[in-house]
Amino acid sequence: MLDILNVSKTFNAGTINEKHALTDLSLRLENDDFVTVIGGNGAGKSTLLNAIAGVWPLDSGKILLDGENITRLPEHKRAKNIGRVFQDPMMGTAPDMQLEENLALAMRRGQRRGLRWEITSDEREFYYVKLKELGLGLEDRLKVKVGMLSGGQRQAITLLMATLKKPKLLLLDEHTAALDPTTAAKVLELSDKLVSENRLTTLMITHNMKDAIRHGNRLIMMNEGNIILDISGEEKKQLTKQDLLDKFAEVAGRQEETDEVLLS
Repeated sequence: MLDILNVSKTFNAGTINEKHALTDLSLRLENDDFVTVIGGNGAGKSTLLNAIAGVWPLDSGKILLDGENITRLPEHKRAKNIGRVFQDPMMGTAPDMQLEENLALAMRRGQRRGLRWEITSDEREFYYVKLKELGLGLEDRLKVKVGMLSGGQRQAITLLMATLKKPKLLLLDEHTAALDPTTAAKVLELSDKLVSENRLTTLMITHNMKDAIRHGNRLIMMNEGNIILDISGEEKKQLTKQDLLDKFAEVAGRQEETDEVLLS
């Protein structure tokens, strides 16, 4: 489904602030893979997601999505096939628009826009059903402005919006980091549900090692712009936090004593 081939990205090249964010990185995701990505600050996690989403051009390498070379495709043209949820709950929605209007924007993504905007009764019924499935009581608040919702509710809405049209790839960029632990757990549970029901190929960045172990079928660890660990199947199911710390020390050649040090 996703092929990342020998990708490199350097920021501020030729200056004292030169940073090699990605270095000849290659990664392949199969259909229905749910890959969690972990690593310290500056490891290249967000750069990887931004490269896939088309936020900036690569220095070298190629990215193929479902067999199509999207390396030079601009971000807005990739958006019809890539859903994304950001760390900040404020980024994924239009706060001054009603809940149903936000969902309509997501549902009509990639379609030709005309002068007529009104939401049909069939659309409204569809949104009602989808919201009810979230179990948050939002199905009766279709007319409320999204800016009036809590951070957790907004993140749940952003997640629903990102998956409404069943994208080829879903990118979760530390999408629970700004939430309290209880709310974060609910959003992660919802993420699992939507990914499973829609059979979405997913890449999720997290700073939480327990979440990286608990969710998805595969885990990769990044360091200094490359992948230093790739674990799946039964090996991933048996992982513990200490295993990850030990493996990081082994592969990266460092002795790290706590997850706070590893994850900054």
